[in-house]
Amino acid sequence: MTRVLFAARPDRWEEYRGVLPTALAEAGVTAEIVQLSDRPDPASIDWIVYAPNSDLQNFAPYTKLKGVLNLWAGVEDVEGNRSLIAPLCRMVDNGLTRGMVEWVTGHVLRHHLGIDAHLVRPMIGWDTKSPPLAADRPIAMLGMGELGTACASALVGLGFPVTGWSRSPKTVAGVRSVTGRDGLKDVLSGAEIVVLLTPHTRSTENLMNAETLAWMRPGAVLLNPGRGALVDDGALLQALDGPLGHATLDTFRIEPLPDDHPFRTHPRVTVTPHIASTTRPATAARVVAENIRRGEAGMPLLHVVDRSEALQ
Repeated sequence: MTRVLFAARPDRWEEYRGVLPTALAEAGVTAEIVQLSDRPDPASIDWIVYAPNSDLQNFAPYTKLKGVLNLWAGVEDVEGNRSLIAPLCRMVDNGLTRGMVEWVTGHVLRHHLGIDAHLVRPMIGWDTKSPPLAADRPIAMLGMGELGTACASALVGLGFPVTGWSRSPKTVAGVRSVTGRDGLKDVLSGAEIVVLLTPHTRSTENLMNAETLAWMRPGAVLLNPGRGALVDDGALLQALDGPLGHATLDTFRIEPLPDDHPFRTHPRVTVTPHIASTTRPATAARVVAENIRRGEAGMPLLHVVDRSEALQ
């Protein structure tokens, strides 16, 4: 029998205790699921279903481990762990992807249509100026992985011209692809709304800094549903006191965002509490179960993380 360790905080187990056994059974996997609190023998564990904020940080005792299946899309808190030598798989789940697409398109349309002018402040006078059509509002998508590609495709479907910036060229219908530092300057200087969905790595730490923020158009909007560490907070606040139009932020270096953080009160900042894309247990459990099924059958795992940069 396959032995699966659920290594996440106890409140997360309450969300998965019904759906994970069902998903495994439906995938044809006969498994025993244990928790960290059960104090199982590490050498008996085949698979770990993992949240990076788990108490489990040393993987060395798990000598027969076949894989670690992350419950989060982000892996930056575990990919550099040198005690982990088994494959690490990120969570790529349709529910998570659709949640991100809805958040991004919702906030892009909010800024594109100027909705705040009608909701936040009482109407003064009768300004009948209409927003431009989507075709005249260029969008930059920084990061063209699973989430960035899905969001870019949705925005193209609404008529926006989208340029995607990524480490290597991407072919996505209707999306112009650029790479490298020159490509980054090109896409930032040309966009009116910039969406941050790059992974957090050494090379993307503080991707939006004083220099790159200065490349953005006056009045442009920055959306960050990706990772808080992609943005230099101090540089962003300075840019917002200058030409940058607005920042809508869903992820932060410290979460929950401290009550006295300047982002909470800045008139050009919107804060959402890391809700752009969350793992839905019912659909995530099926992703986990499918990877365990594949691993037990000797098939390649899905969504394996390339950890080479993190382990340098």
